[in-house]
Formats: sequence, C-alpha cells, structure tokens
Amino acid sequence: MHADDAQGALMSSQHAVLTPQAMRQADQFAIARGVPGPVLMEAAGAALADAVMARWAPRPTAVLCGPGHNGGDGWVAARRLAQAGWPVRVFSACPVAHLTGDPAGSARGWTGPVAALEACEPAQFGLVIDALFGAGLSRALDGQAARLALACAEGPIVVSADMPSGLEGLRARADGPVFEARLTVTFHRLKPAHVLQPGRAMCGEIVCADIGIPEGWESEALACAALNHPDLWPVAGLELDAGAHKHARGRLMVLSGPSGATGAARLAARAGLTGGAGFVTVACPQDAVPEAGSDPLLVVRPLGEGDLAAALSASRASAAVIGPGAGLGEALKARVAAACAARIPLVLDADAISVFADAPEMLFRQLHPRCVLTPHAGEFERLFPGLAAGALNKIEAAREAARLAHAVIVFKGPDTVIAAPGGAVRVNVHASARLATAGTGDVLAGLIGALLAQGQAPFDAASAAVWLHGDAGRRLGPGASAADLLSRLPDALAAERSRRLRARALQRLAANR
Repeated sequence: MHADDAQGALMSSQHAVLTPQAMRQADQFAIARGVPGPVLMEAAGAALADAVMARWAPRPTAVLCGPGHNGGDGWVAARRLAQAGWPVRVFSACPVAHLTGDPAGSARGWTGPVAALEACEPAQFGLVIDALFGAGLSRALDGQAARLALACAEGPIVVSADMPSGLEGLRARADGPVFEARLTVTFHRLKPAHVLQPGRAMCGEIVCADIGIPEGWESEALACAALNHPDLWPVAGLELDAGAHKHARGRLMVLSGPSGATGAARLAARAGLTGGAGFVTVACPQDAVPEAGSDPLLVVRPLGEGDLAAALSASRASAAVIGPGAGLGEALKARVAAACAARIPLVLDADAISVFADAPEMLFRQLHPRCVLTPHAGEFERLFPGLAAGALNKIEAAREAARLAHAVIVFKGPDTVIAAPGGAVRVNVHASARLATAGTGDVLAGLIGALLAQGQAPFDAASAAVWLHGDAGRRLGPGASAADLLSRLPDALAAERSRRLRARALQRLAANR
C-alpha cells in the first residue's frame, strides 16, 4: 500500500461507524490478538466512571447492571466510583450467581451490597448509570427495565454505557421506553444510533472511549459508514497558487426561476462565489434579468425556453446548480436533461428533484456519477417512495438511493447522510439547528457547486460542503437567516484552512524529532 493510501485508510478508520455486530467482531479481534476480555471490560468501565467523575461531583448513584457485557462495564464503573468516594448502590437484572464469563468476573470485584432491579427507585438517587443492555438490544424494553426507563424520565441524571437501553443501536430508534441519557459513553467507535436521529438526541453528550483494541481491527470489522470529518477530504480553493485567476478557479452556472422567484438562485450563486468558484453566472428568464442582476457580484445571462445547453456551452460552465426556485414544470425537466447531457458536474436541488416525482426513473436514466442530488426528507420520499421507511436506517436508505440514482445523494437533515454510487457513506452531525430556516439549503447547493466547479470529486465535494455549511451554521446566533449564513461561510473556510496549516506544522515537527 502506498504511504498516502495507508494514511488515508488510517484516517478513515478513525472516523468509522460500526454496527453492533461489527463492534463485536472488533472485540473478538482484540481477544484473538492477546487482549483478554476482562481487560477490555475494565477499560470500558473505567472510561465510564472517569466520564462521570469529570462532569459531576459525588452524589447518590444507582448502577443498573444487565446480564451481559454491558452490565459487566457497569460493575467496573460502580467499583471505581465507590473507590473514589461516591455513594453507590448496584441493582442487578439477574442474581449475581447466574452471571457467566467476563461479567461474572467484573461482578466479583464489587464488594458492596447488590439488590434486584425491583428495589430501585430512581427518585432516591442523583445519578443513575444505565448499564443494562447497550447497542445490541433489538427489542423494546419490558418489565423492570421499562419501569425504570419511565421512572428516570423526569428524575435523576442518566448516564448510559454504550447506548441508552431501549434504543436500537442499528436502527437508531426505540419501539418502547428508553433511558433518555444526559451522557452516553461508548467504546472504540460510534454506532449508527450515535449519529442518526432520533437516536442521537436520546444519547445526550456522547463520549467515545479508547479501550485498547489493537490496530488492524478493520480487517475483521467492516464499517457501515464514516463520521464526516475534514480528515477525509480536501477542500478545493483553500490554497491558491500565486498565478491563480478567476477563470482557472472554475465557472459555475446557477439556473434561476422567473421574476419574483430569483432569491433562491441568488443565494446559491453567492454561496458559489464564497466557496471559491472564480466566475458565477445566473441563467434566468428575460423577465427576471433586472431582479437577478441587482447583485453586482453576479453575472446574469438571459435564458430562452430551450437554450440551457447553449448557455452552458457559451459560459464554459465547469459545473451547474439547478433547482433552487426554478419552478415546477416540463420546461425544468428538459433543462435538467440538457444539463445531464452536457456531462458536467451537476447539483440537483429542490424543484429539480420534486419535478420528477411522477417519473423518477426518467431522471435516473439521465444522471451520471458526477451528479449530486440534495433532497430533504420530503423530496427523498418523492424520488424514492417508501425507501426511507422500509430501510434499516438512514445510512442504508441513502446508500440504496445512490445506487438507484447512479449519483451522489445528500440526504439532508440534522443527521445529513452523504452516499456515493459505489456504496461509500458519510454521516454529518457537525451542524446546528439554526440551519432549519428558509434558504440554507440553497446555500448548501451553491457551495457544493463551487467545489465541483473547482474540480473536486463529487463525493468529497458534497462531504466538504456539508461540513463547512454546518460549521458556518454553528457560528450563527438567534434569529439568523440564510443571508447571515452566507456571511459566516468565510469564517468556516478560514478556520478549516488554519486547522490544516496547524496539522501540517505538527506533522513536520513530529517528523523532525
């Protein structure tokens, strides 16, 4: 393997998202390489206790231990908290004598009293550690576990080991009562429910602790996705050569709707400029030219009924954005077809997706691998009816959609999922709820278009744009609009440039030691 490829694989593994089954395989890999199961359990329980002690002062604490490995982590955490002077009581889901394997060994390390779950009244405690079932549970809670989950809803602080009990680690949803955690401490790598909604919201703050699984685990445990992160992709335009000029930085065309409906396209076009495209043209109907041309930074090209292909050629567009405010109708279908036929990188957003609700296969036949589609949940359902509801989770829904469409899919939301036609998936949680306002999707479409225009590969361009868009959103205050988001994009880009410069400086320093 080339050194650069090896470094890329390492960075990717650091951000891997594992299914519960894959996590079990990583554990088994560690044990096969000489790391005993009790050592892994001790490390997990220690991480759990340390995370609690780092956030709260000692208080009456109940530790709820299940019958399996999750419960074993709880026994270790209880012992360590008690050794640190915390008042701890342990409640076990089964008699200690019935425990086997590593959990039994961890339970033997606890010297305090043990009671059954029936004896626990969460209102009597300031903190409850839920170490009942973890990510592998695939059924609704019942019995005492369900009672305790409900009793904790408005009572003590809840800290969960690995995954809030009742939340399915793979499906990222709960079919019954669930422990709503203030803090979740998981181990080695995140699972789907840590990154996908509504599971992520049920986890509270999430800490992912290293428990000593050796390098090379990726050979046994296949990741289902990666957590979107700047280590995984370049950003076009962050560094410019001294001889750079606008025509060398990519030419982006954004299709606009008619007069009175140019705002979305103008937002996308401004995002294209901010994202580094050297030249941005807004193509719009003749009646919209004065309105679209009111922005002095944008070049406007009048567009007749059927001449988008000619406009793309005349402007030498290296990428295009179609959909924001474009209006629904057969004319838009024809323009999408013309843009696809031009074989340039293409972002299809909003109306350019919805217009094919009656004929998604018609769209799929025209798409190519340099196309990026950016649907929110409603638009996704129009193109892929029933797919999201029937899929195992949002990761698998987006993966299948990308396969069907032969294009990159950006399935937007608080847990935006980016999927490539070849099966690679990234999940973005680096964002803010303040992005849930009109126009922010137009900004994202324009930013993706800017990176495509500068030559970035579609999957990486979409991933980078989603992360930077989210980072700009995290810089917004109350009452912010899409225009405010545009004003924060330069800060997000500058911060990422500075981060990369610092990282390179540290690498050089390490290499010279």
